[in-house]
Amino acid sequence: MGLTRTKITALVITYNEIGYIERCLKSIEFADEIIVVDSYSTDGTYEYLSAQPNVRVIQHPFKNYTAQKAFTLEQATNDWVIFVDADEVVPHELQAEIIETVNSSSEHAAFWFKRKFMFQQERLRFSGWQTDKNYRLFRKSKVQFSDKRIVHETLIVDGTSATLNQQLTHYCYRDFANYKHKMVLYGRMKAKEALQKGKRFNAFLLFAKPTFTFVYNYIIRLGILDGTKGIKVCYLNALGDWERYLELRKLEQEQKVPSLKPVSQRSN
Repeated sequence: MGLTRTKITALVITYNEIGYIERCLKSIEFADEIIVVDSYSTDGTYEYLSAQPNVRVIQHPFKNYTAQKAFTLEQATNDWVIFVDADEVVPHELQAEIIETVNSSSEHAAFWFKRKFMFQQERLRFSGWQTDKNYRLFRKSKVQFSDKRIVHETLIVDGTSATLNQQLTHYCYRDFANYKHKMVLYGRMKAKEALQKGKRFNAFLLFAKPTFTFVYNYIIRLGILDGTKGIKVCYLNALGDWERYLELRKLEQEQKVPSLKPVSQRSN
């Protein structure tokens, strides 16, 4: 009698991902179940997903990244889960390593993935991203998303972790406007995190933190070796810090005078 193959669920969250989700879905076809939670895309993403016979798509309103991913994780019917972003692709070598890992006798509850960053169609080798890694493969029964973070979510793991050898491909930079929008969004969400933790606006940090971020990533983390790509990415990452402190100042002011402005839809 042959050994029973361990089943895997692949999870993705989306918002306006046409042009990227197609490649992502193809790279996770090895999974036994694919679930995508879409936060009401307006570019045809939901319609595309709905037409895929091997995909279960659910529309769910977006509150923040942690809440959306926690909801998505609840939908998985298998214990082993691979969670990827819509702009990430799982290469064939990594697919094979994932299958081998979940079918081995490993006692680890979760696995980190190292990521290869792509600037449009070119490799981004430095600029602070060269040591980046994230939890992407784990057992549903052994993890939960920490509610202390609403962006760049943190996974709480009940058990040990390890890092896979193969890299995940991340198409992080589509164009200047898209990446700028993403960094501004992240900055604003980090401001909400800071306010929840009792942190207050600091005029010195408004200027010092973005400056430090740019210099650190461009000089110390060798963004200069990425050429013009490095300048753009390091600048936009610093812009996210600038936006964080501007937003924190705004949120503090709104605490004194409550605002009735509606929360706008986000974009990945």
